[in-house]
Amino acid sequence: MQVKPKKSLGQNFLKDENILKLIVDKANINKNDNVIEIGPGTGNLTKEILFKMPCSVTVIEKDKNLSNILKLNFKNKIKLINKDFLLMEEKDIKLTDNIILGNLPYNVSTEILIKLIKLYTNFKYKKLLLMFQKEVADRITADFDTRNYGRLSIISQFAMDIYRVKDVSPNCFYPKPKVSSTLLLFIPKKKVFNINELKNLEFITRTFFSLRRKMIKKPLKQIFKNFSDIILKLKLNPNDRPQNLNPLTYYKICKEYEKSIYK
Repeated sequence: MQVKPKKSLGQNFLKDENILKLIVDKANINKNDNVIEIGPGTGNLTKEILFKMPCSVTVIEKDKNLSNILKLNFKNKIKLINKDFLLMEEKDIKLTDNIILGNLPYNVSTEILIKLIKLYTNFKYKKLLLMFQKEVADRITADFDTRNYGRLSIISQFAMDIYRVKDVSPNCFYPKPKVSSTLLLFIPKKKVFNINELKNLEFITRTFFSLRRKMIKKPLKQIFKNFSDIILKLKLNPNDRPQNLNPLTYYKICKEYEKSIYK
């Protein structure tokens, strides 16, 4: 059945069998694994996941029409959740010990990733294997002191070690997007820097990178009354720009901010 993709939902269905097989191979799925697929679309990847015979497969699909097709095609082989992942509450998402896969809609891919990173503090899942627009993947994986480095890099790398698996041609999708994609593998870090709430790191990075071209003493002044003490304590160069600070430095700045607001 040919399904007309909805541009409003950012639907570009992955159709290339080699890439579909690569995803499940890199996920290293075995019979003891529980797999969650976000945005299964027409079920091309779902079918490959089922070939690996995992313990369970849960798919989360926002589109009602696609959900009906998935239900028809896979019946009781999958657990189907017809909801918007971004609107789901924590109690409705059991992510612990799961492998999470997804060819994510371009228009909400970063929001989905940030939600997954936030959820990781409560749900320890095994790994993520997600498809992004290449330009977004470049920002996620960027090192400090580079053009693509920014808020998304710092937040993404907080709880995850991230590996580029493969750049994927537009020809691998229907309809064919105007840009290339990149498959990324996320492995949870064994030790995560102690931050109380990720929303505080979001605030810190938003403040710094809204002043990207300014020296860091300006955002520090906005955040801390005792900004000069923070500069000395963390051995910061006040003349640096936001892109000059590595992720660990931002995590330390965030920790100092939390100390100031949770007194």
